[in-house]
Amino acid sequence: MRTIELTYPHSLLLDDLPETVAAIGFFDGIHKGHQKVIKTAVSKAKEDNMESAVITFHPHPSVVLKKDTQHVKYITPLRQKQEILQKLDVDRLYIITFNKELSSLEPQQFIDHFIIGLKIKHLVAGFDFSYGHKGKGNMEVIKDHARGSFEYTTIGKVEMDDVKISSTKIREFLQNGKVEQANQFLGRALTVHGIVVEGDKRGRKIGYPTANIEVNPDALLPKPGIYAVKVLYKNEVYEGMASLGYNPTFTPERNNLSAEVNIFDYNNDLYGEELQVEWHRYIRDEVKFNSAEELIDQIADDEKRIRNYFYN
Repeated sequence: MRTIELTYPHSLLLDDLPETVAAIGFFDGIHKGHQKVIKTAVSKAKEDNMESAVITFHPHPSVVLKKDTQHVKYITPLRQKQEILQKLDVDRLYIITFNKELSSLEPQQFIDHFIIGLKIKHLVAGFDFSYGHKGKGNMEVIKDHARGSFEYTTIGKVEMDDVKISSTKIREFLQNGKVEQANQFLGRALTVHGIVVEGDKRGRKIGYPTANIEVNPDALLPKPGIYAVKVLYKNEVYEGMASLGYNPTFTPERNNLSAEVNIFDYNNDLYGEELQVEWHRYIRDEVKFNSAEELIDQIADDEKRIRNYFYN
């Protein structure tokens, strides 16, 4: 997959571009609804012997349009989004910088520059996709803006159990620790990447060594608590348990969220290594214990529950 970063105005020449079928959207999470849009474009491109593309944006529009929003955490940060799209067999990825200049384009200007101007011959989007200044362009009026230069397909609402699959709903699930429901909407386990950094080694002292994960600051995490997780490292998959929180038993004044993972039956040094952590099930809230012994007893119970979850 070829990745091309664009800002307005871009300088790509029409004659240098292939005829393309493109899916367009922000696609945070690349959930099952997004996948339907993208897979439709990829399939159509193969049918018509064209290249497939995804047109997306970065950063999130709210960073530019909402004065009180300085930083957005993503269900799929940009690198992860790229990795997933590669697996979906997309030929090229256009990442358009979302800034004030882009947000002020009229719908016709946007279509002329980023659809017709990229030699898109068929555009696929969700029913709620909008474009141009204040979202005045949408899939109901796109025919007027297409100028006969491309065809388009609108993908309707995708639901599960009568609930619309959306990034907003997935974020709500994660805020409430409902990772299993989030994973159903995603069509895969929520995954975060992180580097193992040196911690206080307290877990090793109490018999549960942990890998302290420095998570990508752009990644959206579920609410603090104890979770059943899987860890992907060097093409191997390990089960384990993760503590996401502030470690109140030993560091009551800590304000920084930490992610610590105990990988079952694994004791090798992982410092400096990148791990992928899949979040599978919320087990319980983080609790402050009166003693290390109480904490150890609870961790033993957590491990038993999580092993039963994975192995039974």
